[in-house]
Amino acid sequence: MVLVILIGMMGAGKTTVGREYARRHHMRFIDCDHEIEARTGVKVSTIFEIEGEEGFRRRETQLVDELTRESDLVLATGGGVVLNSDNRAMMSERGIVVYLNVPTPVLWERTRHDRNRPLLQVPNPRERIENLYRERDPLYRSVADIIVDGGRGNPGGMVRVIEKAIENFKK
Repeated sequence: MVLVILIGMMGAGKTTVGREYARRHHMRFIDCDHEIEARTGVKVSTIFEIEGEEGFRRRETQLVDELTRESDLVLATGGGVVLNSDNRAMMSERGIVVYLNVPTPVLWERTRHDRNRPLLQVPNPRERIENLYRERDPLYRSVADIIVDGGRGNPGGMVRVIEKAIENFKK
């Protein structure tokens, strides 16, 4: 009975890697942002427009509380999930937290054309990514059981690194 929680910046590969890990281990996979969209019937960007980031974060915390009580689940969180200390506590108490640490130039390449990232709809999105990384990296590290440096490898390779790290972590 395992709960694997993937954390990291937007564009780090949490959804892609999480889906593959779940498939290989016959576990369920849930992406927090996609689950919020499914439950509300609107895009995350619309929630940001109507309720602001605070409203979105409130919904996110409720979902994290619910989903971290489950097992045999791979959970890909939103990039800002670590901003809330309650989220950090729930994740670290209830699951194995894996931080996908990806350099900011790679994050920029992966997200620069994505219009569905509300936090990047600013005059200088590249600078925004760098600022968010500086703010969030210490929080990711504080809650992570496992840190996987990534960026250039393929998802399958990342999954193999995570599998090995989780096996070592469980010992």
